[in-house]
Amino acid sequence: MSLLHTVSKSPFERTNLQSCLQLAAPGSAILLYEDAVIGAMQGTALADLVAGAAKSCKLHVLGPDLAARGLDAAKVLPGIAVVDYAGFVDLAEQASAVQAWC
Repeated sequence: MSLLHTVSKSPFERTNLQSCLQLAAPGSAILLYEDAVIGAMQGTALADLVAGAAKSCKLHVLGPDLAARGLDAAKVLPGIAVVDYAGFVDLAEQASAVQAWC
């Protein structure tokens, strides 16, 4: 089992996402939710960093939080899976531990 990293704050207000991507071990799962979902979108200043991380880690973004912020799930970076609340629970169940980047 691997670690599940969760990131909830906007990567444009805090550096939690960048720190998480730098320190997450290959194969780890990372879930972006709440305001962190903006980090999963194409065309942002962080798109290359996040897309690169998606090659070694399993990136996920919470779909209901995308919708709540008016973001189009079709514009999520390739390699990032959009999950619902049940998917969030599945990720937590499959992980050996959860590291919250608050």
